[in-house]
Amino acid sequence: MSDRPNFLLIITDQHRADHLGCYGNEIVQTPNIDSIAKGGTRFDRFYVSCPICMPNRATLMTGRMPSLHGVRQNGIPLSLQATTFTQLLSDAGYDTALVGKCHLQSVSPNKTEISLPVSDPEKAEPSEANAEARQNQWGDGRYDQELPPTWSGEPGFEPKMPFYGFDYLALAIGHSDRVRGHYDRWIGERHSDPDSLRGPDNALPANREIHAPQAWRTAIPEELYPTTYVAEETISFLEGREKNDNPFFIQCSFPDPHHPFTPPGKYFDMYDPADIPLPDAFNHPIEKLPPQVAALLAEREEGRANMGGQRAFGCSEEEVREAIALNYGSITMIDDVIGRVLSTLQSSGLAENTVVIFTTDHGDFMGDHQLLLKAAVHYQGVIRVPCIWSDPADHHQPASTDNLAGTIDLPTSILDRAGVGRFNGMQGKNLSAIAAGDEVHDSVVIEESQQRGYMGLEPSFRARTMIADKWRLTFYSDTDWGELYDLENDPLEFDNLWHDPAHAAKRAALVEQLARRMMDLTDTSPLTTGHGP
Repeated sequence: MSDRPNFLLIITDQHRADHLGCYGNEIVQTPNIDSIAKGGTRFDRFYVSCPICMPNRATLMTGRMPSLHGVRQNGIPLSLQATTFTQLLSDAGYDTALVGKCHLQSVSPNKTEISLPVSDPEKAEPSEANAEARQNQWGDGRYDQELPPTWSGEPGFEPKMPFYGFDYLALAIGHSDRVRGHYDRWIGERHSDPDSLRGPDNALPANREIHAPQAWRTAIPEELYPTTYVAEETISFLEGREKNDNPFFIQCSFPDPHHPFTPPGKYFDMYDPADIPLPDAFNHPIEKLPPQVAALLAEREEGRANMGGQRAFGCSEEEVREAIALNYGSITMIDDVIGRVLSTLQSSGLAENTVVIFTTDHGDFMGDHQLLLKAAVHYQGVIRVPCIWSDPADHHQPASTDNLAGTIDLPTSILDRAGVGRFNGMQGKNLSAIAAGDEVHDSVVIEESQQRGYMGLEPSFRARTMIADKWRLTFYSDTDWGELYDLENDPLEFDNLWHDPAHAAKRAALVEQLARRMMDLTDTSPLTTGHGP
């Protein structure tokens, strides 16, 4: 066995920090994730770089902000030329594996329909190779390797390896009971017609009326559900380490608890919606609603809300109670199979030399401010996520810390712990040093760039948020207003102090701090190749 540490990174999808027992939730049952926290450090103020899957997962892989790695929004693949921390681990002799959701490339074949440049018939258009700022931007490899049509249209298709630094890959592409990729082949070996189990048209009868949008009682049994697949493939990888002395990094990535809400079997009824309290932030005073949230709630009142898509919409009390109950079911199922993974880690003798990390890619409103899902509204439930770092060799790690940290710090921390140097351009710090107070962020920045216009904002709008000390400051690109919240005295983020004369000086100071922080986050790559002035 190598004396270098192994790493098990467990990541869920769209999972709020306060939907875990170790983060104070007294209803959802998560004893196995809680056990990781008992042996490690819980980061209480851990923030995403962007509350969208692809941008934040690209930050996880590169340690760089979305404005640098280029994945500004879903639908922009991470460049195959981007350096990832897993490539550095592989170069240093680590075996690297990804099981489950990847989402570094697009998973939807739908074509972009809006917010594209309009061709000028009076001008000659650039060639395809010169159409982007980087020549031949998408000509260096396949960027359709996570698209379901690729898998269905090319029998036996396999991604080109290594895949963003991963030497082993077992993909679960998609969400809920409609996952494809390697999982599709796995379930196909265990059931003669998996498609007869998928989706709302094949759903089992529920023992109650379903109120939550995008929710049904899936016909896929627990033992064939994607959550089980991810766990079993992870366990298989760990069991195979007995014959391999190389250190390893494995990312165990669950597609849940993302919507649609389809926890299978017993997990569908595990939590009764009637027992679920409304979130404290549900009843946002109408007169205090910021314009973009008021626009979302108005859409619902006027019957214009798109409740079948990916973006947030206004929700009723019944809908949010049920969504939370089903979400809890998905989380507890994940926790149960994590217990199996951790048990394998122990029985194989790997636990004593394996750093276990738990996090997610972003949160969900889950009823806060009468919203479900996610949007470019940077409330804490969407941008603040769980992160637990448990290192069996660190006997002095604090149980918890409220020092600021974020997704951008994960790859640098893993490389530092592995004894592998960082590549030029990484922007994070070391989580262990942050927990000890030896390194600090005076602020964290969240970047979001949206293609579609919604919430009263124009297409291609951008949002930038800074968390500093007890404050949250947010700008939108095409508004003459912003948001300023005192998170210590107003944790529910009801009172926007942006226009409050008593906070004008604080607002000005934070705006300057954000400007300086964004300057700090500009690129340092590449290094100079010659003598400057």
